[in-house]
Amino acid sequence: MEMKIAYDRSGQGPPSLVLLHGFTGSRAAWSHLRSVLAPGIASVAVDLPGHGQSEPCALSGPEGFAQTLAALVGVLDELGAGAVDVLGYSQGARLALALAIEWPGRVRRLILESGTAGLKRSRDRTVRRRRDEALAAEIELHGIEAFVDRWEALPLFAGVRRLAPELVRSVRAARLECSEQGLASSLRSVGLGVQPDYWPLLPGLRTPTLLLTGRRDRKFTGIAKAMAGELPMAWFRGFEGVWHAPHLEAPDRFADEVMAFLGAPLLEAPLFDAEAVA
Repeated sequence: MEMKIAYDRSGQGPPSLVLLHGFTGSRAAWSHLRSVLAPGIASVAVDLPGHGQSEPCALSGPEGFAQTLAALVGVLDELGAGAVDVLGYSQGARLALALAIEWPGRVRRLILESGTAGLKRSRDRTVRRRRDEALAAEIELHGIEAFVDRWEALPLFAGVRRLAPELVRSVRAARLECSEQGLASSLRSVGLGVQPDYWPLLPGLRTPTLLLTGRRDRKFTGIAKAMAGELPMAWFRGFEGVWHAPHLEAPDRFADEVMAFLGAPLLEAPLFDAEAVA
């Protein structure tokens, strides 16, 4: 079953860089970085299913997860892209990792911002699926604005709340453009409880990977360091004074780190930040 994915292109020719936003976002989440992030590099920013102008995922559970990955690969095929670099934030980081594992050969390099390889215990995944189902039902019942109010109040987004007022308003406006059906379908198809446990597969993933977090986000910084310890070719960078969304909270430092990684030759040997595994 095909699913329509909306996207914006930048640069000439088939894209070599794919940008995947987080939950409640859209392809516009990268707009403030497009002039400095990969200038001269052909890129594509997509609306993930259920976000922006993309259709909600028609399936739920593992079938929905697989359908989402297939739809993203379908965009690459439509644009004539071969192996690409993929930058994903939060939910987008989880999908970027899944693409590299489930579609070997399509991902050349990975940049994972505040992501995870999944929940390790089946019991935890079951509990998370139930929580996400309850949240999906709540969104459908009470509407987007009530959910966004609750979402933006999470400690995870303390850094976003401290941004310039115009940027805070822009982020909120994008979230409010989501539909109840879209966000509910996203939770049911690609929520953390649906994502497979990819931890056992990390040692076999030969894709050069850059892991980025804000150091004030201790949970995801710990996850990133653990992932760097499992991946054969990984580099970790934590941004001081930053929480869950470095691309918003520290855009210049974030862009510099991404561009340095993309500008480096493809590696043939492991690359580690010593601090990542300390």
